[in-house]
Amino acid sequence: MSDWDTNTIIGSRARAGGSGPRANVARSQGQINAARRQGLVVSVDKKYGSTNTKGDNEGQRLTKVDRETDIVKPKKLDANVGRAISRARTDKKMSQKDLATKINEKPTVVNDYEAARAIPNQQVLSKLERALGVRLRGNNVGSPLGAPKKK
Repeated sequence: MSDWDTNTIIGSRARAGGSGPRANVARSQGQINAARRQGLVVSVDKKYGSTNTKGDNEGQRLTKVDRETDIVKPKKLDANVGRAISRARTDKKMSQKDLATKINEKPTVVNDYEAARAIPNQQVLSKLERALGVRLRGNNVGSPLGAPKKK
């Protein structure tokens, strides 16, 4: 057996026996730091669990697009949405740059959304809705956004 196949565990609790060497599992960063201060050998391994992760369907969409033979244009923003954005922005007396800084996006993004050239991104549309107070998704585009629900 070569040195690469064996695990060397040094510490007060390391013992050889019927069950083999036993390693402690540290649950917090403080326990890891304490072991390092004592001079113990510390191995940090990232465990990947599937309980808190959400499946990404982007791969499924790309596979579907790859298998199709005809050319499909990407979705574009409706012209009504662009007009609603510019109307709401001018009503609030904001420039495109002001709106962009308010939603943490570049001014070119706001310009593309107002000109209806952008590929719709739900996160950006949500930020625009909240900043302007106007609905930009669904059937009633341009209608005022309802006030937040009271708790």
